[in-house]
Amino acid sequence: MYSQGFAAGASAYARVGVQTGVMGASPHRLIVLLYQGARQSIAQARMYLQQNNIGTRSAAVSKAMNIIQSGLQAALNKEAGGEIAQRLDALYSYMTSRLFEANAQQDEAMFVEVDNLLATLEEAWVGIEPEVAKMAATTV
Repeated sequence: MYSQGFAAGASAYARVGVQTGVMGASPHRLIVLLYQGARQSIAQARMYLQQNNIGTRSAAVSKAMNIIQSGLQAALNKEAGGEIAQRLDALYSYMTSRLFEANAQQDEAMFVEVDNLLATLEEAWVGIEPEVAKMAATTV
């Protein structure tokens, strides 16, 4: 479902300023970090919305959108991932659109909606980690 070219995702994640061990992360772990980074940025956007801090809210929203587009969406391998990858691609596009709307309309409910979507995907991704580790161990 995700392409082997995770360098773009790692680069996008590093560019948005999240401090972690991205370069040493496995492809599976990198996706988890991308979900976490996007969710953290959305949490910051919500906080700045409540504080009526427009500039930093917009920066946090841009950061979340960048992680989703340049990290998660760009890493999708639509050919190998088939229908699941196609649906994730559409969902990521929807999320970035909603984040843009949430920022423009100053609508916290939209931020919550996108965060909940990301949380669900993150939970599922973390849930398959044992199977991914098992598959990696058998292919080495």
